[in-house]
Amino acid sequence: MEASQETVGIDQLDLSLLDPVLKANSGQKGSAIAILQEAQGIYGYLPIEVLEKISEVTQEPLAKLYGVATFYTQFRMKPVGKHLIMLCQGTACHVMGADRVQQAIEDELQIENGETTEDGVFTLMTVACLGCCSLAPVMMIDGETYASLTPDSVRKILRKMRKEADA
Repeated sequence: MEASQETVGIDQLDLSLLDPVLKANSGQKGSAIAILQEAQGIYGYLPIEVLEKISEVTQEPLAKLYGVATFYTQFRMKPVGKHLIMLCQGTACHVMGADRVQQAIEDELQIENGETTEDGVFTLMTVACLGCCSLAPVMMIDGETYASLTPDSVRKILRKMRKEADA
């Protein structure tokens, strides 16, 4: 099943989209993570209604599914913005000023790590490492890497993206 690239709003939640995933994994012990991954691919995150349906169909306790979904960082319990900002906080990035870059992002967008702007355009997430240590400090937005960041350069990038989003 191909995953949707857009987050589905709670008012548009179509739980029948889970049916093929649940059918394909029916009776397979230990398939909770695979089901959750596919569900997140469909909805963009894991709303509680989705966890409830998975629990009902698979007979896995809701508490267990919720525990798995909140334990692993790959799973999101809230929708993400149109642009996901992944800011590296690895050692090289930290030493090169990632904390100042993070502060500039938070000030510019009026959000903190893990939050989404009110208009749903940006979500900020810090990550342990993006594997671009020689380019530190680094962030990735929508698969594009931005390197050698400064507070000023990150503000310019975000303002340009905001302008494009408003157009």
